[in-house]
Amino acid sequence: MGDMRVETSAKRVRAYFGGELVADTTAPRLVWEIPYYPAYYLPLSSVRAELKPTGETRDGGVVHDVVTPGGTAEGAALTYPDSEALRDLVRFDFAAMDEWLEEDEPIYVHPRDPYKRVDILSSSRHVRVALDGVTLAASAQPRILFETSLPPRYYLPLSDVRFDLLRPSPTQSQCPYKGTATYWSVEVNGRVHDDLVWIYRSPLPESQKIAGMACFYSEKVDLFVDGVLQEKPRTPWS
Repeated sequence: MGDMRVETSAKRVRAYFGGELVADTTAPRLVWEIPYYPAYYLPLSSVRAELKPTGETRDGGVVHDVVTPGGTAEGAALTYPDSEALRDLVRFDFAAMDEWLEEDEPIYVHPRDPYKRVDILSSSRHVRVALDGVTLAASAQPRILFETSLPPRYYLPLSDVRFDLLRPSPTQSQCPYKGTATYWSVEVNGRVHDDLVWIYRSPLPESQKIAGMACFYSEKVDLFVDGVLQEKPRTPWS
């Protein structure tokens, strides 16, 4: 597994598949396999489903099918019998499960990092977004989302966005802190720039302040704040 950090969480965590409870624990482990966010590893003693070995290994772990009366999630569980830190735990593939609950609330995409913070602040700073010399949006009432380790994101009222330049996109993405985003592409000077703008129409409760507001990738547009052109950040979306 290489370098990793393991912590015990105080949250009750449950996983479901095929309409059946797969695991239920009040002592889940948060394991940082990568720096960006943790995964849940659950005690083997909390598992209610059958873990059926496939005879294969993956990422240093033993692969299991997860079998419930409602169906089988093939290869959806990993155990690490040779790891001192993980030998009594199982890692269920997050996306393979039908539902995850922290206490009685659903979570999405991956467990939330307890060391990551999201603050959404109303602001009167003037924000202008441009591309190839064309203004896409301008607003003096943004909401600025500050998320640990990411650049500030400027969410603008739809009334301050040039809708005539937006083109619907089928793209969607999910965030464990904000919910499901839908996208627009932008057409400027005869060229379409894919998935440049997103919106959370029904965000998760803790992110309600950005509901129905549009945000542009500051990595891909010219962003002016109080008249000052901002440096384009370097992120995975650059």
